[in-house]
Amino acid sequence: MLKKRIIPCLDIKDGRTVKGIRFVDIQDAGDPVEQAQAYSLAGADELVFLDISATVEGRKTLAELVARIAETIQIPFTVGGGIQSVEDAKRLLDAGADKISVNSAAVRRPELISELADKLGEQCVVVAMDVKRNPEEAFSWTIVVDGGRTQTELDAFEWAQEAERRGAGELLCTSMDHDGTKSGYDIGFLQSLRQKVSIPIIASGGAGTPEHFAEVFDEGRADAALAASLFHFGELEIPTLKQFLKTKGFPIR
Repeated sequence: MLKKRIIPCLDIKDGRTVKGIRFVDIQDAGDPVEQAQAYSLAGADELVFLDISATVEGRKTLAELVARIAETIQIPFTVGGGIQSVEDAKRLLDAGADKISVNSAAVRRPELISELADKLGEQCVVVAMDVKRNPEEAFSWTIVVDGGRTQTELDAFEWAQEAERRGAGELLCTSMDHDGTKSGYDIGFLQSLRQKVSIPIIASGGAGTPEHFAEVFDEGRADAALAASLFHFGELEIPTLKQFLKTKGFPIR
């Protein structure tokens, strides 16, 4: 059985780590280079860096900051934000990223996923999905783009399947309904998604306790669990979390 991964996420705005609730009420959460190094030393399995305003501001991800972070860590590093082309992705891989993440640009031009997979390899391509429950229909979620600003009518499960067909190596799935609430991951969505795709799923949005990680790993709902504010503000230490998960019988690095 593949070992489960614990992944801190650095949401970056204006060169600083930030965190909000349901993508709003953004507050400063620290220096990303210092945090990245601390997470690497603490035993995080991977790190995700998302430049959350790059797409909306129509600019590229901060390659210089990516390079500074890459120099300080010894763990796999995924970078996303503003990637529109293979050239954009290569620039970030050259700066030190191990994988790249695409979201809004891939929704608007799905061929981007195929191009990235063909040129860089599927193992490098993470498709990030921001999903929101459809209140008018049971067990229905739709895709939201532009950092939570633009609602689409795209069915989340259909999009996940298309992303897999086009060569996505894994899916990073953030529940906007649960994001920052610390009420637990969106188990209903993840359980349904697991039945529809075979590539690894990274669960994001809602982690608040060690039990939430155990719940999302149970029955293979997710292969990795991402969290931000829980780690940034010292509410849960990664070694403590890993020890808890080991006592529950989960294979942990």
